[in-house]
Amino acid sequence: MTWIFFTLLAAFMQSWRNAFQSKLSGEVKTLGVTLSRFLWASPIAALYLLFLYSVNPVELPHFSFRFVAFVVAASLMQILATALMVQLFKLNNYAIGAGLAKSEALAAAILGVLFFGTTLTFLGWIGVFIGGVGVFMLSSTNGWKGLSISTVTLGLCCGSAFAFTSLWVREASLSLNLPFPYNAGWVLLLVISLQTLLLVTYIYCTDKSTLSALWHRPKLTLLTSATSCIGSIGWFSAMSLQAVPYVKTLGQVEIFFTMLISVFWLKQKVKIKDGFGLFLVAIAATLVMWT
Repeated sequence: MTWIFFTLLAAFMQSWRNAFQSKLSGEVKTLGVTLSRFLWASPIAALYLLFLYSVNPVELPHFSFRFVAFVVAASLMQILATALMVQLFKLNNYAIGAGLAKSEALAAAILGVLFFGTTLTFLGWIGVFIGGVGVFMLSSTNGWKGLSISTVTLGLCCGSAFAFTSLWVREASLSLNLPFPYNAGWVLLLVISLQTLLLVTYIYCTDKSTLSALWHRPKLTLLTSATSCIGSIGWFSAMSLQAVPYVKTLGQVEIFFTMLISVFWLKQKVKIKDGFGLFLVAIAATLVMWT
C-alpha cells in the first residue's frame, strides 16, 4: 500500500505548487511560470537520489533507447501541459483552473482505450459523461448559457497532455532495470533536468526578461520548484508501483486541497456551482477506476 502514501503526498504538494504558480502567473509570463516548476527541482531530485544510494547502494542503471524515448516524450509533454495549465489560471480563478486540469484522469481512460488496449465498462463510460458535465460546469461563468468553449478545450488539452505524461513516466520506470524507488528516482532526475535545460535555453535566447522576473521573485520561485519536485517524487513513485488510473483517481483528493487553499490562502470565492463541478469530476474519476 506504499503507493497510497506517495499519491497523497503528491496530491497535497501539487495543490500548493499550483497555488504558487497561480500567484506567479499574475506577475510573470507563461513560460516563466512554467520554468519555475523545474528551475530548482533538479538539485532536490539529485539529493533525493543520492540519499537513496547512501542508504542502500544498488547497481547503476542501463539506459536503453526505449527508456530514453519515454523520458524525452514525457519531458516535452509535461512542459506543454504545465504551460496550458498556467493559461487556465489566466483565464479563470485558481480553483477552476486546477479543476479543469484534473480532467487528466478521464483523458487517461480515453487514451488508454485508444492507444493502450484498455477497455471501459458501461459504468466507466458513465463516469466519462459525468466528468464531461463537471468540466462544462467549471468552465461556465453564467450557467449553461455562458459556457466557454475555449476554456473547456484548453482544459481538456491540458488534462490530455498530463495524461500522456503520466503514462510515459510509468513506462519509463518499468523499462528501467532497477528496483523501487530507484527506478522512479532516476526517471524523475532525468525528466526534470531535461525540462530545465530546454526551458532555460529557450527563454535565455528569446526573452531574458522572464529569467530576470523569476530572479527577482526568489522565494515564490523556490517554493514552486520545491513543492513541484516533492510532488513529482510522490507521483513518479506511486506510478512505478501502481497503474496510472488508480494513482490519478486517488490523486483527486487534490481537488479538495485546492478548494481549501483557494478559499483560505488565495482568498478567492468558490461558488456552489464550481464546487459541485469539482465534485462531479472526482466522482467520474472514481467510476473510471472501478472499471
